[in-house]
Amino acid sequence: MTEALAFDDRQPRPAGPWQELGRAPGHRPVHTAIARGLFLRVVPHLSVRVRLPDGRIVGGGGPGAPLMRVRSEAFFRRLGADGLIGFGEAFMAGDWDADDPAAVLAPFAAHMSSLVPAWMQRLRRLYVRRPPVREQNTKAGARRNIERHYDLSNDLFALFLDESMTYSCARFAPGDSLERAQARKIDELLDATGVGLGTHLLEVGTGWGALAVRAARRGATVTTVTLSHEQAALARERAARAGMTSRVDVQLRDYRDVDGRYDAVVSVEMIEAVGANHWDEYFMTVDRLLVPGGRFGLQAILQDDATMLATAETYTWIRKYIFPGGQIASVPAIERTLTAHTCLRIADRYSFGRHYAETLRRWRARFEEQAQLVDSLGFDETFRRMWSLYLAYSEAGFRTGYLDVAQLTLTKP
Repeated sequence: MTEALAFDDRQPRPAGPWQELGRAPGHRPVHTAIARGLFLRVVPHLSVRVRLPDGRIVGGGGPGAPLMRVRSEAFFRRLGADGLIGFGEAFMAGDWDADDPAAVLAPFAAHMSSLVPAWMQRLRRLYVRRPPVREQNTKAGARRNIERHYDLSNDLFALFLDESMTYSCARFAPGDSLERAQARKIDELLDATGVGLGTHLLEVGTGWGALAVRAARRGATVTTVTLSHEQAALARERAARAGMTSRVDVQLRDYRDVDGRYDAVVSVEMIEAVGANHWDEYFMTVDRLLVPGGRFGLQAILQDDATMLATAETYTWIRKYIFPGGQIASVPAIERTLTAHTCLRIADRYSFGRHYAETLRRWRARFEEQAQLVDSLGFDETFRRMWSLYLAYSEAGFRTGYLDVAQLTLTKP
């Protein structure tokens, strides 16, 4: 944490959509009644208890099941006005809470495909909002989207990440610290792509420089690109501190503008920020830059193909508040894109989604322990609740298998 502290005070705190969260929408009786009816129809089939504003407890869980406390009728108004976006906003506003939000959300995540009746799913395009055009990942849009998340504050991320400042899934062995598990993840990706002495490596998505420095210590020459000013500045500083400035070139550049030829390419959980309608550009760029016989190490968050196709044009709470322009891929979608636009092929795949549940659990515990320091950085209670829900929501997805993460090794003939 100490190596990032005080860095961000040089920049004004960026504004965010959480600052615009207002009171619950005005009462719309029909929408509110439908939302209440659906919610009360679903929860008896889930291993969860829900305490309603009138004190009644409903749900399909026994006395030991996680408890969701609905504190205000505003919960149903938000749910009726904006579906799952309203569900998240209700937590941000304090209309519902839980001692362990991840435990409450896990039963919902496990039954996500059946929560909404089939007839409503067929009509989803009529009532579900589409992502705003301004959040499309054009070159200008991608810069704006990255700034909204990754340029929030290096100090903020330092509060809950490990000392390596690695913001992606770790790979744990028994007894591992978070930092050790992150180092293992990086080493296994570098091993899979054959990174060593003399390798000319391109990293798409710098983070805060942990992978680039580790590759440089193996003897590689690393070019790493990012759109985040905050990350680029700290990654350069950390490379210098490690004595690797001559081996690590941190560039503030869109991946589509990279030139040169590289023996290997790695990209850790950056494809989620590319957007489905730009996946062809992403893989075509890697194909163009990778030498024949080279390898591409891709770590990606994944979902099943049917869910990906059904939600591709859905504006979600995560997209509105956490990752604008974000889109999670599926392995079949990646394979379709590769076949249509490149000569790259998947040679190996290792999935480890349960490790992400543990990674997120540790991040959330650290974040919530640092509430006062989060406040001191200029973030309010609404932001803290938003960020806690983001970490809990993600943990529940990986805990139940609704989400997965994998390291894919792609080869170029």
